[in-house]
Formats: sequence, C-alpha cells, structure tokens
Amino acid sequence: MVLIQNYSLAVFLCFIAMICWGSWQNTQNLIGKEWRFELYYWDYSIGILLFALLMAFTFGSLGSQGRSFIPDVEQADLRYLFSSAVGGFIWNVGTLLLVASISIAGMSVAFPIGGGIGWTLGILINYLGKPEGNPYLLFGGTLIIILAILFSMQSYRKLATFLKKPSFLGILLAFLAGICIAFFYRFVALSLASDFSPADAGKISSYTAVVFFSIGALISTILVNPLFMANPVQGKPVKISQWFSGPVRAHLIGMLGGAIWCLGNSASFMSVGAASPAISYGLSNAAPVVAAFWGIFVWKEFRDAPKGTNLLLTLMFTFYLIGLVLIVWARIG
Repeated sequence: MVLIQNYSLAVFLCFIAMICWGSWQNTQNLIGKEWRFELYYWDYSIGILLFALLMAFTFGSLGSQGRSFIPDVEQADLRYLFSSAVGGFIWNVGTLLLVASISIAGMSVAFPIGGGIGWTLGILINYLGKPEGNPYLLFGGTLIIILAILFSMQSYRKLATFLKKPSFLGILLAFLAGICIAFFYRFVALSLASDFSPADAGKISSYTAVVFFSIGALISTILVNPLFMANPVQGKPVKISQWFSGPVRAHLIGMLGGAIWCLGNSASFMSVGAASPAISYGLSNAAPVVAAFWGIFVWKEFRDAPKGTNLLLTLMFTFYLIGLVLIVWARIG
C-alpha cells in the first residue's frame, strides 16, 4: 500500500482533503433544486462506498509497504472494523443534517457554521485522544476559527433579516450537524495501525478504515434518510420511487459528489500517521473556507446582502486563514 511518512506530504494531503470536503456539495447545486437533497443523498452515499473500494484495491493494495486490502481485512480485529463503521454512521447523520441546512440556508452559511463547529470541537476531541503538537498554537488557531464562525453567523443573520427569510432552522440544522461531525474522526483514528508492527496487530490501514467507514455511512443513509423523506425540513414528502425514476445525469452527479468527498476522506486518514489525528483533522476540516468561497463567489448567495455584510465575510475569511496557519504550525512549533 501507499504509506505517508513525511509531514510536508501529509500537510499537502490535508489540503487536498480540505478542497474535496469543501467542494463536493457543488454537485448538489449542479443538479438543481428540482432534485431534492433526500434523493441526491442516496447517490452520494453510493459514490462514497464505490470510491472507497477503488482506493482500497489500488493505493491500498499496491507497493511493498504495510498490508494490502484483503490481507488487512483478514487479520483485522472486529472491534476496529466496527469502530470505523460507527464513525461513518455518526458522520453520515451529521452530513444529512448539513445537507438539509444547505438546502435551506445555502453553502456559505451551512458550512461555516456546521463545518466550523465540527472543526473546532473535533480538534479538541482528537487532541485529547492523542495529544500531539503545540497545544498553544493548536487551540489558539481553534479560538480564532470560533471568531470566524461568529462572523459567518452574523453575516447570515443580516442577509436573512434583509430578505425576510427564516434563519433559525437553517442555523439549528447546521449546529446539530457540527456536533455529530465533531465525533466521527476519533472513532476511525482509534482503528488505524501506526506502523503495522506486532504491537498494532488487529488494527487496520487507512484504506480499510475508509471502506468500513463508507459501509457504516451507507447503513446510516438506509436507516435515517427515509425519515427525512417522510418528514422533510422543507417542501413535500418524497418517495423512493422518485429516486428510481430520476434522470441518469442526477444519479451520476450525486455519485460524483460522493467520490469527491471520499477522496478527501482517504487523503485525510492517509496523513494521520505523519501528522496526528488532531492536526490532520484540523487541517482537513478547513473545508468551511472552501465552501464559503464557492457559496459567495460562484453561487452568489450573498449578492442581495445589505451593506456591511461584505466586511463580515472578509473578517470571516481572514480569521479562518489565520487559524489555519496556526494549526499547520502547531506540529512544527
């Protein structure tokens, strides 16, 4: 398998993860509002699992380092496979809530709030699980990110008030999503082998972990998404027959969204050994910066915003980037 042992390369992969995790939701916008997010999410979950398997049988099976995918599964302790699947289940519930928030509030609001809360709380959880890196830089960057989240929330409040749109539900869904997303990474990190030595027997590679994570996410979709379909946060209930009769283009774009997210997931967990769970999670989950960029500059979600909103958005980006730099420096400083 391909193993990452260099910190600089690990940071690069975390930036790849950041871009992927901040960009996948563009596929939902590309399909259009006529294809409801509850329908989109079936294809999205399938795309995640298919790409996870592709990574496992290519990067996870090539080369002479570590163990290839099938032998890794055969030697795995069931508790570590289960831990990865639980991580996927929890993450998926959070992401369903996040996608629901996007459908109401837009990318530039849902991601900075939901993703930002998941980002900051997740850094704390992963650091407590494995304390590596300079805590002053790591948590200093986290506090600055919290300020960025507050600026984001204020900018949305101004926009919602100006357009006379209800803002509470979009923010509430994003908040609940962030709480769920904060916890998933630690479950997967617990299952990862650090050097494939006898002491790590039973633990699994990042590629195996991502596959079982994706299985857990798909199970979560099967159990939870029908509840969203029957009790939608916006609009009328939808039926599974609508998904089966949907256009091929919508299915393919939805699976593409899942593949993009899973590429980021794979890159992030590949970097855990060379960075640390807290730093890898912290860098990868800078996705709200990317998502806000797409929402503001490409999808023009704030084009009708009142005076003063641009200053808040500028402050949001500035504080996000400062926090990101401090998190990167936490491993070096």
